[in-house]
Amino acid sequence: MDGSLLTLIDLPDEVLLLILKNLDNIEVLYLIIDLNKRFNKLVHDSIFTNHLTMIRCSSNGSFDRLDEQIHDRFCSQILPSIHHNIKWLDVECSSMKDVLLCTSYSNLSGLGFHNIEKNIALCLFTDETPLTHIFQDKISSLVIDVVECESSSMNGTSNSNIFAHILTLFSKLKYFDYRSSFCYQSLFEMSTTISSSILLELHIKLYKFTDCLYLLDGRFDSLEKVFLDICQISTPEIVNNKKELPKLKAFSLYSDRPTFQYNELIVPLLHRLVNLEELDLRLVVHCEKRFVDGYNLKHNIINHLFKLNKFQFNIRSCLYLNDQVHLLSNEDCQHSFNDFKNNKIISRVDYFQNSKHGQCHIYSYPYRAKTYEYITNNFPDGLFKYVREVSLNDNRPFEHEFFVKIAKSFPFMEELTIYNRTPQKNKSYEQSKYDNQH
Repeated sequence: MDGSLLTLIDLPDEVLLLILKNLDNIEVLYLIIDLNKRFNKLVHDSIFTNHLTMIRCSSNGSFDRLDEQIHDRFCSQILPSIHHNIKWLDVECSSMKDVLLCTSYSNLSGLGFHNIEKNIALCLFTDETPLTHIFQDKISSLVIDVVECESSSMNGTSNSNIFAHILTLFSKLKYFDYRSSFCYQSLFEMSTTISSSILLELHIKLYKFTDCLYLLDGRFDSLEKVFLDICQISTPEIVNNKKELPKLKAFSLYSDRPTFQYNELIVPLLHRLVNLEELDLRLVVHCEKRFVDGYNLKHNIINHLFKLNKFQFNIRSCLYLNDQVHLLSNEDCQHSFNDFKNNKIISRVDYFQNSKHGQCHIYSYPYRAKTYEYITNNFPDGLFKYVREVSLNDNRPFEHEFFVKIAKSFPFMEELTIYNRTPQKNKSYEQSKYDNQH
C-alpha cells in the first residue's frame, strides 16, 4: 500500500481523479481521507461525497451491512466531516439509525432504504422516532425495498398501509420508487385516502389493473412520470375513471403475464395520456384474429398521442390458429414498421401447427430487458448485453449451430431454459460458420 501511495502522490490531480472515479466512493473515502491536505481536498469533491452507498452488495443480489470497522469509522469521523456535501444516502435496515443520526445532513434530499422488513417499515413510518424530522423536513426522493418478515406474525401487514404511511410522513416527496418482495397485493382496494398533490415520479409494482386505474384517478394529480409493473391485466372491478391525464409526460407499463384485454384496457388507458412524450410497453398479449404489429401500434396508439417522441416496446402476441385465410409472415410484420423512422424494430413470426397457435415478437432495438423468452429457430441474431435469462421453445430441433448463435448473442446469459422434445438431426459436431467468426 505504501508503494502505491508513493506512486499516486506523484500523479497530477487530473489523473488522480480519473483513477479514483473508477473506485467505489466508500473505498475512496475510507482509504484516502485525512492522508494529507492534497488528498483530503480531492476526496471532498462532490464526485465522491454527493451520493454514498453505505451497504455491501452480495453476489446473490442482497444488501448487507458494511464491515464493522468501516461502518464505525464512517459514523464517528468521515460522515461528520463531509455531511454538508451529502445529498443521497443508501442504507440497509440494521445500520440506518447509526448512519442517519451520527451527524446533521444540511443538504440531504434522497434516501435509499434496502432490505427493510415490513414490520420495521410500518413502525418506522408510523411511530414518532428520532428519524421522523429527517423524513418530514428533508427527503424529496425515496427508494425503498420492503421484504417479508422472518417472523410470520407480521406477514399479514398490508402493503397499502406501508405505502400510505410513507406518503403521509414524507411530506416533501416528489420521487418515489417503492419495491416490495410481497408486491402482489392490492395497494388501493382498502383505502381511498392514499394521495399526494406534489409527487412527480412514481415507480411501483401493482397486483392488478384495478390498482392502476385507482392510481390514475386523480389522487396523484401532479404525476409526470409513472413506471408500472402489473401482475394481472384482466377485467377490472368497476372504476369510473376515464378522465384525461394531461400532466403525464412519461409512462411505462410492464407485465410478464399474458393479457386478453389489450384492446379493452390498455389501449383506452393510453388514449387518456393526451400529452405523453415517452412510452415504454413490455407486454404479452393474447389476440383473437391478428397479431400486434406496426399497423396496430400506429392505429391504436401513435395516431392518438400527438406529442409522443420516444416509443420503446417489447411485445409478444399470441393467437390460436382457427383456419385463418391470411397468416402474417415475417416479411409482412417487418414491413408494417416502415413508417417507424426513428426506431430500429426487430420482429419475428412463428407458427406451431402441432399446437395450433402462432406468436409474433416485436421489439425496439437495442433490447433492454433482462429476459428473452420463447426463442425459436427463427431467432434473428443480434447482441443482447442486458439479457441474463433466456428460454428456447420450438417443435423443431435445436442444432449445434443454433446454440453457438445463442451463446454469441447473449454473452452475459446466466440462466438458460429449453423446451424441446425433438432430437437433433446432426448429432456429430461440425464446425459451423458461427464458430469460424469468433
